[in-house]
Amino acid sequence: MAISDLELPVGVVARSHSDAQHLARALAENVAGVLRDAIDSRGQATLVVSGGRSPIAFFKALSQQTLPWNKVLVSLADERWVPTSHEDSNEALVRRHLLQGPAAEAQLLGLYQSAASLEQAAELAEQALRDLPGIDVLILGMGTDGHTASLFPDSPNLDEALSEDCSRRCLPMLAPSVPHQRLTLTLPLLRAARLPLLSIEGPGKLAVLEQALQQDNHKNMPISAFLRAPLEIYWCP
Repeated sequence: MAISDLELPVGVVARSHSDAQHLARALAENVAGVLRDAIDSRGQATLVVSGGRSPIAFFKALSQQTLPWNKVLVSLADERWVPTSHEDSNEALVRRHLLQGPAAEAQLLGLYQSAASLEQAAELAEQALRDLPGIDVLILGMGTDGHTASLFPDSPNLDEALSEDCSRRCLPMLAPSVPHQRLTLTLPLLRAARLPLLSIEGPGKLAVLEQALQQDNHKNMPISAFLRAPLEIYWCP
């Protein structure tokens, strides 16, 4: 199956690339162009990215793009509740692979907060996110269970996080099969991104995406809540 075989909602665009490196470069060039346009029109740009191993090649490619990086604010769609020095920290991943060279001039708004409980950490992150401008570009990934950001099926708080009228920007979340507790941005904030991009690789993820496109219940596969215009999907086999 190819991504062109999928029945996509009106306004959703799918782009197929030969391999992960070509995907990363194409995605980086697209993102950089949108960020430049935002800076030209409003004097600043906001990029929200996801963590994990998959975005590393994209981060490295984006860091090489010519941009007025000092006018770019980078933040995270989700975070593991571990110190930023921890190897599983998404903030550490972004600092290590994206905020390098000229891109080191970008400002980073992290989600991790040291607190007595995950709920307190989420409340502190909520306060920090008040300074987050409108999102120009959002980079999402997708797990084999259909999760995106840290919106996991069957997780406590998922109903609230996926509510279109959720009043919170950040909620605590638990990944059922992963040891770390999480912080995640909620549906209204993520959906408000001017350009949402979904990056996935391999036939397995493509099959999951096909299944998600047929879902009416977002709680079963949270990525399905984002499969709507103006989403652009990047895929390689």
